[in-house]
Amino acid sequence: MIPTKKKKVKGEALCATTTLAENPSQHFYWGLSPQGFHKLAYVEWGDKDNPNVLICTHALARNSRDFDYLARELQKTYRIICPDLVGRGKSDYVGNALVYNFPQYMSDMVALLARTGVEKVHWLGTSLGGIIGMMLAAQPLSPIKSLILNDVGMIVPSQALHRIGTYARNDHGFSSFEEARSYFQTVLSPIGVLESEKWDHITKYGTLASKGDSLRLAYDPAIGENFINHPTPTLHLETYWQSIQCPILVLHGEHSDFLPPDIITKMLYLQPQAKVTTLSECGHAPSLMDASQIRLVEGWLGDIKKDGETN
Repeated sequence: MIPTKKKKVKGEALCATTTLAENPSQHFYWGLSPQGFHKLAYVEWGDKDNPNVLICTHALARNSRDFDYLARELQKTYRIICPDLVGRGKSDYVGNALVYNFPQYMSDMVALLARTGVEKVHWLGTSLGGIIGMMLAAQPLSPIKSLILNDVGMIVPSQALHRIGTYARNDHGFSSFEEARSYFQTVLSPIGVLESEKWDHITKYGTLASKGDSLRLAYDPAIGENFINHPTPTLHLETYWQSIQCPILVLHGEHSDFLPPDIITKMLYLQPQAKVTTLSECGHAPSLMDASQIRLVEGWLGDIKKDGETN
């Protein structure tokens, strides 16, 4: 259902009685790489005229619909935009591993930022999405006014990168929805215990129809070729981390191999104003589908607003 609108003052959130959408609207725009143009997809929740924008960006082999549960709850306050990075979801699959790199992701996201039509945005990124957020937030005159990192920090251990890269190389086909669901429950088990309907959601949007009645993973397997053709050394992002000026919330999965406690200690030494919250009973990365996790994100963004950091 399309949200019912009322006349409002610039910067005012939707009122509590506004009818909220059960599903997002789908949109597309163009990105450009050395290979040529490619189509990029994103879904949007909330009032398109709301200047309070939250951009949610997914992990390496995931997609925009990972944020449906969070966006459905926060749309009364924010216009929420969730992109599919190139090679994922409904964005174009270019079939060229050389296109799947940080400069390209940043370029595509800058085009998305311009498309919002607002001067400042909040950014929430899971894993790869958080790395992109750090890189953008660290730039001079960055439009990112607050940054939420979901289980990723200024150093990413090589062993964790290797693990993620191993399953990102997968080009599985599935003969049934149940087979695909079992696959996701195995490779994504670190995200935590989820209700059956949420695993169904992950499976529905994590697969595409293939030949006959079969299903395939909803990403270009070429994204994993970078992990085959090149070693995966520890990723160091300290320069970006130190340059970030906006408020930062770091969500840490209790059992995460991506964000161990010693890295968090180093991060807080360089950015002592950052807030770190450890989420129990999960690893890399918290699903953000759980009601308590959603309330945590909503509460922190609300505190930022009270401190005068929003429009």
